[in-house]
This record gives sequence, C-alpha cells and structure tokens, in this order.
Amino acid sequence: MPGGRLGSGRVFNLSRRNFADAPARRIVRIMRLRDMRELVRLRPIDLDATRRRLAGCHDVSDLRRAARKRIPRPVFDYVDGGADEEVAMAANVAAFRAWRFQPRVLADVAAADASAPLFGATLPAPLVLAPTGYTMMMHPHGEAGVARAAARRGLPYTLSTMSTTGIEDVAAAVAGADATLWFQLYILRDRARQSGLVDRAAEAGFSALVVTVDTVVSGNRVRDARNGLTMPPSLTPGTVASVAARPGYWLRLLSGPPVGFANFPDEKQSTISASAMFFNPGIDWQDITELRKRWNGTLILKGPIGPADARRAVDAGVDAIQLSNHGGRQLDRCVAPADLIAPVREAVGPSVPLLVDSGIRHGADIAVALALGADAAAIGRAYMYGLMAGGEAGVDHALSILTREFRTTMRLLGVTSVADLRKRGSELITR
Repeated sequence: MPGGRLGSGRVFNLSRRNFADAPARRIVRIMRLRDMRELVRLRPIDLDATRRRLAGCHDVSDLRRAARKRIPRPVFDYVDGGADEEVAMAANVAAFRAWRFQPRVLADVAAADASAPLFGATLPAPLVLAPTGYTMMMHPHGEAGVARAAARRGLPYTLSTMSTTGIEDVAAAVAGADATLWFQLYILRDRARQSGLVDRAAEAGFSALVVTVDTVVSGNRVRDARNGLTMPPSLTPGTVASVAARPGYWLRLLSGPPVGFANFPDEKQSTISASAMFFNPGIDWQDITELRKRWNGTLILKGPIGPADARRAVDAGVDAIQLSNHGGRQLDRCVAPADLIAPVREAVGPSVPLLVDSGIRHGADIAVALALGADAAAIGRAYMYGLMAGGEAGVDHALSILTREFRTTMRLLGVTSVADLRKRGSELITR
C-alpha cells in the first residue's frame, strides 16, 4: 500500500479509499500544514512598538532608515547632513571602507577579549560616545537617555556645549551608576560663561574636557539653511506640514520639557547656523594653555589635527588627541580623520591616547581605526539614529550592534585582544 512518511515519524496512508474519501489536494494540504507545524515555530508578536521596531534593525543603516520614517525631515537632516556639497561626509565613511582585511587563520580565538584601556580605565570595547548638540530635539530622552545607555555599557559619554540638558542634570541622570562623563567645550566669546561651564563640569564629576577647535565659525550646512531649522523649534508653514506627516514626533516633543540651549538659557530663538555666534573666531594656542591651567582632569583636543599640530598640542599639555572633522559638518572637502591616524600616531609616539571619529558606521570601522594606530573610536550619528528610532533603548541597541560587530571582526581577523589588534595592525589591513 503506498504511503508517505514525514520527518515527524507519522505515516500517511494514501490508499485508493483515502483518495475516494477526500480529494488529493486536500490530503496534500493537510500534510503540508502538519509538516509546517513540526518545522516552524511562529515568533510571538511583541506588543511594545519600540522593541518591535528595534528588533528589525540589524545594523546602523537599519537604524537610520527607521529614524527617517519617524522624524520630520528638518530634524532628521540636521543629524544626517553635512556642510556644503557633503563631500567630506561621504569621504569619511569611504576612508574606512577603503581598507581590506588580511586575517590570520587557525589562530584560536575562543577566548577573544574586546576590552580596551583608556585613561587608566578599562572599557568593554574601544568605543566612546561623541558630543552632539540639540539632542532632545531628536527624542525627549535626550542627553540624559544617551548618558544612561552609555553608563550601562561602561562607555564614556561626551556632553556638548550646545546640549539641551544641563551639566548637573546629566550628572544626576547617571547618579549611582559607574558612569564616565566628559564635557565638550567650544571656546566662547563670553569668557566668563566659558569658565563657568568648565568649573561646573569639574564640580559635577566630569573627568575629561574635550576642546573642539574646528568651529570658530559655523560650517555652511545647506540642508539646515533650506529647512530653516531653529532652536527651539518654531511653527512655520513647513513645520505645520511636518506635524501632519509625523504627528507622533510632535506629541513626544510637546509632552516633554521645553527644548532649548541648556547652557544659554537667556538667548532668544535662532537658527542652528546662527548659534555659532557664541563661538570665538579669534582662538589660538594661548587658549589651550589657559585651559590646561584651569582644568585638572584629562584634556583632549578635538579636530582635524595634523602631525605638526598634534605635536604642538602635546607640548602644550594636552593629554590626548581626538581626530575629527566634525562628521563633515564644518569644512567640506576636509581630510578624512581615518587618513590622519597613522601620521599623527607616528608624530606623537605610542604613549599619547589617540581617538578618532567621523565616519564610524560599523564595528569593522573600529577595527580599522585600531589597526591604524588609534586607541578608541567615537560615534555620533550612529547612536543618534538609534535615539531617533527608539529613544534610550535605541541608543542601547546601536551600542549593542557596534560592539557585537567589533568583536566578530576581531575574531574573524584572528586576534584575541585589542592589544593584539593594534600590534599586528599593519599585517591585518591593506589597501
């Protein structure tokens, strides 16, 4: 008697009598449904919309797409855009992706460890959260949510001068956690206000001062100019249209605290580009010398710093260099920071901590940065996409993605530690 046996062990009798009792198509359909029940387990639907959205994001590009669907275009463009023709912004990413890996094989990576030393501490991964401005405009969780996510991961978070949450409020948000907070400083026209910010950061327990030196005037950010983006957000005809397109965003924004410059509460509404009026275009090396005298913690110089300026910074008492071109948001066509790592490392020697940002979109980019001589990579847009996509949980998700990608890249390269990656860097990457 003809019959069929499925993987479950059940025997299906396909005799003539069976076929007479039921059409062949029905029998085949029953067989398929039973077989599918054995092989397929449907995942329960998560009723939490944020968790469901983030579960579908498997890399930073997915987070970017999710953010774009939820955020009004002027706000999304502020994060996503760069200066002028955005040549530098694209080149930053391309500079990391131009490198190719030459892995070691049969290297026993069962016990690989992604932790990295930085400023006397050990990070679980060589990753730092860079400063971003106007963060509560992206999500009401704002800087406090980002700082909490970083603290949970044991990673440093850098608060911007142009933050929408105050220094003390961010410190309070991570009180009791083993948090590492840094403060990013623009050198201001108002020196009394600048000194006050530096002193407040020290009193609040911020351990590093990151001095940005590439923003003496604002870059020509064409997307922001076209969108007429202001701080705090204002109701224009375009804004009203974006309310209709993204009502959830505006409900979140209006339900949270007012959005404005936390460190400039007395200033009136202005466009994003006009906020550069606070910055001092007359800065020079004497400003760094004075800050070194005032700040007792770690002093980091951040910008598109070449070998000669890096040596001069170290001579001026700077503790570390953060190579950056502001994510392509200041001087367009500026050299990609990835291309500065090797020459600056050669200029300052092996003992000066070297960080790099601008263009980090994948854990493999972090591996390239370390192979070239950096100690750690810093991210901005990558976690901001997460914030826009899912608030504090989205930042957590972005950090999880990048650290997982980095560990996987390490192991596939055949290295078991960050020290091993840096030591063998020239053997592991090639053009």
